[in-house]
Amino acid sequence: MKVALFFGSFNPVHIGHLIIAEHVRQHAQVDQLWFVLSPQNPHKKQANLLDDYKRLDLLNLAVEDNPALRVSDIEFSLPKPSYTIHTLSYLKEKYPDYEFLLCMGEDNLRGLPKWKSAAEIVKNHAIIYYPREGGGNDVPLDQDLLAKAKLIRCEAPVMHISSSFIRKEIKEGNSCRYVLPDKVWEFIEGSSLYK
Repeated sequence: MKVALFFGSFNPVHIGHLIIAEHVRQHAQVDQLWFVLSPQNPHKKQANLLDDYKRLDLLNLAVEDNPALRVSDIEFSLPKPSYTIHTLSYLKEKYPDYEFLLCMGEDNLRGLPKWKSAAEIVKNHAIIYYPREGGGNDVPLDQDLLAKAKLIRCEAPVMHISSSFIRKEIKEGNSCRYVLPDKVWEFIEGSSLYK
């Protein structure tokens, strides 16, 4: 089984995440794509995050109708902050017959040298990357690190939607109905989340 791992805070998950996930799943020929919810990304501020389990609930609502997309809370039981290398080691031990590939935006690919054990990640896991506008694209690719990497470029649509924009809009009382999956929007509308 080939599984693409899409790591993130998903604070909240939005249609951009889902469009990219489904595009990558189909065009990179993987059997499933797992959203790996990160309780604490070492590169992001913890204070801005909604409760882990609330984000997990929203992710599950977003993908429950698509059996090829799954949600993983594997990092909830690992030491924090969440380092990708630890998660990959744990998953390989738990699912020895699975092939795990990383799915990331091109901006993250450019920032890969800053990741813990980046050389080991690149050596053992193919990386599916998609174009992304915004910060980080002016950083050159680390040719030495990526020389032996198996890179798969996936021409997923470039999305101009961000979770931070959605949080701001909700806080200001504006509707985000069409940038959130229907069930996620209904859940957030009927709650005090992000308000």
